[in-house]
Amino acid sequence: MRARPSANACWAVYIEALTQGGRPQLGLAIPKKLAKRAVDRNKLKRLSRELARKRIFGSNSDCVIKLRQSVGKKTQGRLRKQEQTTLRAKLMELANAAG
Repeated sequence: MRARPSANACWAVYIEALTQGGRPQLGLAIPKKLAKRAVDRNKLKRLSRELARKRIFGSNSDCVIKLRQSVGKKTQGRLRKQEQTTLRAKLMELANAAG
């Protein structure tokens, strides 16, 4: 994917138009280096998929969503509700700008 990302401090979203009628695909990059606990990585993946279905896949495009900021700096490596809400809001900003 050669597209430039729409990005902020937390997320990068790469979107590229489909060629010749393929199905839209979603790629997620939530690395263990940034979200240590599997529970938190899975939570972020579910959040990303939900927003991609609602916002980004209205258009015919492939999308890669990448986490750029580590999770749980102040909470011993755990993703808490307040931080999850912040990450969701930042991803929604990018989804609205991109799609």
